[in-house]
Amino acid sequence: MIGYVARRLSLGVLQVLLVAVGVFALTEALPGDAAVTIAGDNPDPAIIAGLREELGLDRPAWERFAEWLATAVQGDFGTSLVGPRAVAEVIGSAIGPSLLLAGLALALLVPLSTGMGMLAANREGGRVDRAITSTTLGLYAAPEFAMAILLVTVFAVQLGWFPPTAIGSSLVANPALLVLPVLVLLLRPICSLSRLIRAGVIEAQRSPYVQHVRRLGLSPVRIRFFHVLPNAAAPAVQQLARTADWLLGGVIVVEAIFVVPGLGTALLDAVSARDLPVVQGLALVFACTTVLVNLGADITARVLSPTSEVGR
Repeated sequence: MIGYVARRLSLGVLQVLLVAVGVFALTEALPGDAAVTIAGDNPDPAIIAGLREELGLDRPAWERFAEWLATAVQGDFGTSLVGPRAVAEVIGSAIGPSLLLAGLALALLVPLSTGMGMLAANREGGRVDRAITSTTLGLYAAPEFAMAILLVTVFAVQLGWFPPTAIGSSLVANPALLVLPVLVLLLRPICSLSRLIRAGVIEAQRSPYVQHVRRLGLSPVRIRFFHVLPNAAAPAVQQLARTADWLLGGVIVVEAIFVVPGLGTALLDAVSARDLPVVQGLALVFACTTVLVNLGADITARVLSPTSEVGR
């Protein structure tokens, strides 16, 4: 296990470095830069040249990237080009709403998807199984932005049950703001995760080792939760890791529709302003999150089912 973790961490460091290089190169390829953005709609070439010199944008790209990478390793992502704030401060102020939404979605996702998957598997081929399967397939086919707009139109605009956006309000002080965004975040992941658990439970129930423990006279509850579910959950852990990565990275569409000031919104603002240090800092945070979450998922899958190929 130690060797496996070391190999995965080494690969993760390489992946993070490649992401940093790729993001820097793509941002450099965008038309215009922060100096043009700051100068406004009718820029003076002399003012733009002065701003580029002041911001250090007149230096070679490789030099600016090397300097940024050297300081980023020490935890310093630099300063925003369009404001006096440090990049770490920008990320820190935006990560709270994203973590809150992601945490609530994950806290509801695990028990709901597990319960739905086991319920469908224990009634394989029955009405309950068909109803759950049909509903999850239909919901999974709907994109997040369409579901978000539909929910806002029905429950916020027409019925007035929930606020349509988070403009001017605190998510913590007004929990009603969280209902619609969390519901949108749950709809697709709960469909895919419950179907994976259903398939895993059905396969595990038909396996020889489960048949053997049944012959030993163990109770159905003990068999279901201590022998069937751990092996059925091992593949689902991978999907849960991808979902957690997706949530923690900031769901840009959901945050944009509900005007949630999270990481996704911060990334959109930074890209539109050509604020390269903020874009690079967020990309590095997203990349590190992806590596760590997937590493944790692989380790968990191997612990749950040591004989499976998941996570090897």
